[in-house]
Amino acid sequence: MESITAESLSKSFGTVRALDAVSLGIGAGELFFLLGPSGCGKSTLLRCIAGLERPDSGIVKFGGRVVTDLPAHQRGTAMVFQSYALWPHLTVAKNIAFGLEERRIPRPEIKRRVEEALDLVQLAGFGNRTIDQMSGGQQQRVALARALVVRPKCLLLDEPLSNLDARLRLEMRREIRRIVKLHGLTAIYVTHDQEEALAMADRIAILDAGHLAQTGTPEEIYRSPRSPMVAAFIGETNLISATVDASGAGEARVSTAAGAFSGRIPDSGWAPATGTTATVSIRPEAWRLHRENGENPLPGRVTDRTYLGQHIQYWIETALGPQQAVETNPHRLLEPGETVLLHANREDVLVLAVS
Repeated sequence: MESITAESLSKSFGTVRALDAVSLGIGAGELFFLLGPSGCGKSTLLRCIAGLERPDSGIVKFGGRVVTDLPAHQRGTAMVFQSYALWPHLTVAKNIAFGLEERRIPRPEIKRRVEEALDLVQLAGFGNRTIDQMSGGQQQRVALARALVVRPKCLLLDEPLSNLDARLRLEMRREIRRIVKLHGLTAIYVTHDQEEALAMADRIAILDAGHLAQTGTPEEIYRSPRSPMVAAFIGETNLISATVDASGAGEARVSTAAGAFSGRIPDSGWAPATGTTATVSIRPEAWRLHRENGENPLPGRVTDRTYLGQHIQYWIETALGPQQAVETNPHRLLEPGETVLLHANREDVLVLAVS
């Protein structure tokens, strides 16, 4: 395992600035996710780390070693692509062995390591099958085995589960994390799937238009987003326009079209002055229903609901516009047209700087 550092990486394609002075550090043995909307620069950053793209400026380090000018095959990385990039004319074993053959590893050693890799991804006995005899999930395991068999210092994964159905994605999430942790690999995983990142990552970096928006653990990113963009991208949230009335000690009181709200400021580097325009973020599950008393009250009327088994999703019309609220195991279902009084605890009301 090896730590990875990117220092002020910038990369342009014509007039498009894909990366703009992005810096981040990834610890040895960490499963680190690059997350963001399409076109945000996450795949470009991964390819710069892999050596498949050369940054216009900036430095890439593996451990304390600068590798910016090293070709991909000299960096000790292995990559799993969205398309799997398997050779249909070769058997499963031959696909996995390809990287070892290129490195001129002795044949007995190749055979042993291929068998180990098949065991690792739970495909023992499948070596003689052709790729077209394998399901999508099995092909993903072959691609993973091919990457692992060369014993990389760093495993790079570019949206590896996007071609799988929902059930297989859940299965492969657990499998990839298990393998990464079992071998103590440093792994960088690119995805646009927020749920995938929250479920698997040790830490996450959110990219936005070539910039690093925020880095943190899944809980930090979800519970304490530092911008409306991060709050809206990770999970679902209600965003409300506000003006700061007072702030201090990481908390703020704001005015909205429906009255005053009190909340916390998750960005410790932002101390808004009175009169500053802000955005309030309240997660759907943070709204409490059926309570007569509570913090940050907001009256409304139910306009729609969706029954999702484990929870009920409501849309509620208020003076702040439509609000989404989620209840788990409610005592009764609210009907469209019913009036309600929403409340949100102060720690769940996030006051954010306007982007």
